Amino acid sequence: MLKKVPLLIISIALTTIFCCQTVWSQQVYKTNSYLEDARKNKFVNFKKAVANYEKSIEFFATRKDTFNQIRSIYELSQLYGHNLDYGKAYDGYWRALFLAEKSNDEFSQSRVYQSLGWLYSLYNRREIALKNFSKALEISKELYANNEISIDYTISDYFSISNFYRYNQDFETARTYLDSSYLYFRSKNQGIRNYFLEAEKGFLLAQNGDFEKSEDLLLQCKEYFEDNNESYLVIIHYFLAKLYQKLNQPQKSKYHFTRSLELLHIHKSHMNYQIINHKQLSKIHYNYKEYKEAFDHYKTAIEFENKIFGINSKNNEYLYEIKDKYRLQKEKQEQLLKEQRLLELESKQKISLLRSSLLFVILLFSIIVGVMIFRNLKIKHKKEKHLLRQQQQLKLDESKKAIKLKNKELAKSALQLIEKDEFILSLKNSLAENKDNLNLNSVNKIIKSIQSGMGSNWKEFEARFIDINQDFYRNLKSNFPALTQTDLKICALIKLNFSSKDMASLLGISVESVHTSRYRLRKKLNLERNDNLVEFISNY
Repeated sequence: MLKKVPLLIISIALTTIFCCQTVWSQQVYKTNSYLEDARKNKFVNFKKAVANYEKSIEFFATRKDTFNQIRSIYELSQLYGHNLDYGKAYDGYWRALFLAEKSNDEFSQSRVYQSLGWLYSLYNRREIALKNFSKALEISKELYANNEISIDYTISDYFSISNFYRYNQDFETARTYLDSSYLYFRSKNQGIRNYFLEAEKGFLLAQNGDFEKSEDLLLQCKEYFEDNNESYLVIIHYFLAKLYQKLNQPQKSKYHFTRSLELLHIHKSHMNYQIINHKQLSKIHYNYKEYKEAFDHYKTAIEFENKIFGINSKNNEYLYEIKDKYRLQKEKQEQLLKEQRLLELESKQKISLLRSSLLFVILLFSIIVGVMIFRNLKIKHKKEKHLLRQQQQLKLDESKKAIKLKNKELAKSALQLIEKDEFILSLKNSLAENKDNLNLNSVNKIIKSIQSGMGSNWKEFEARFIDINQDFYRNLKSNFPALTQTDLKICALIKLNFSSKDMASLLGISVESVHTSRYRLRKKLNLERNDNLVEFISNY
């Protein structure tokens, strides 16, 4: 960002001066003994100042400090401009602009564009002058928005355009740009007055007919510049002279035009006002019928004008034809840069195309490899899943086979129990028939033993059944909570394919009771007439 170091920004025709300190990006304004001597002598000894500026330019060039080299060229061009050697000033500005563009120094570009605007405006090349002013403003606004420069430069550019329109008698537009200058200045400097802006405001107030405020403001500015910057009094006295002309006070007007001339010769500054002041004094003397004085002033103005702007003037040779070597060099450099950029673009396009093709091939290869890996993983997973299912099914089948085998063994064991019970029952009946021939006490003991043995048959069967079919009763009860203990017993025997007769024997009930229990069971299981009870139970 541009920070504050002493800097005098001087517009060649209508001077704009803002004191600020400057550091450009990583580059800092530097000085040397030649530059210091040049600044001391520029309003005292013109030739000595020029020689020292040239040495300063060479000093920074040998150190490859382009930024400060541009600065020295720029100040030398300003010096030529103040001394009305606009040809050399023009050359210097274009040289500085070429170096600034070559080194991408946007700040220096904006300052040179502003000065070129003034130079072109002196020769009434208003369109190109305004174009240069606008370029300067555009760059400084962008740099300020990015916090790279002080707001003072943007104010200066608005102020320069305001002066341009004022110089060309477009006071309304001049007032608009001056308002913009005030707007930027006040955003940074609350409660502080800028007397360069105030002086312009005072002049424009006079043009608007507000003479009292104009006079008061211009006299305040005069007092300020007498203490701070006497060279700018050249312009302040000119403004006051124009004000008193409008107020029809020729003596006061004459005094201030004369004072402006005296000061410009003392300070060697704003020499272009020499022509303006002499012409205005010529008019005043003419109105008072002081024809000799009027003629002398007009003659001086014309001679001075011809010296600067005449047909044989070197300034016209430089500024009308616009064929200086630096501009041609700049155009040639621009052409070379365009060709170089074109080659770079073509090379970048080829590299970009190659890179895109390579990226596409890599991407395609990656997709193919990815698809193949995914496919192989999917197939492998599918095989593993199928194998796992087969293993699970095999285990399930083996488990079912084992349960089926155990159930068969259980059924066989149950049938044996049934046969035993039948045998015991027949034995009981036989004993009952021949009880007269037997010891009654011994027979009763045998009968009780037989009866207790028959009661334990079901408990033994049920324990073994539950051990083999662990979830059978739980699943049934979960789905059909209304099933009783007898219903569960019937279900267990149905699962083992017991006949109604065998069920009756094992449970110690009649066959009719078994049929009744089966009928009730079907209802509790919500089975239709066509539903097979055995198949339904076997699924549990």
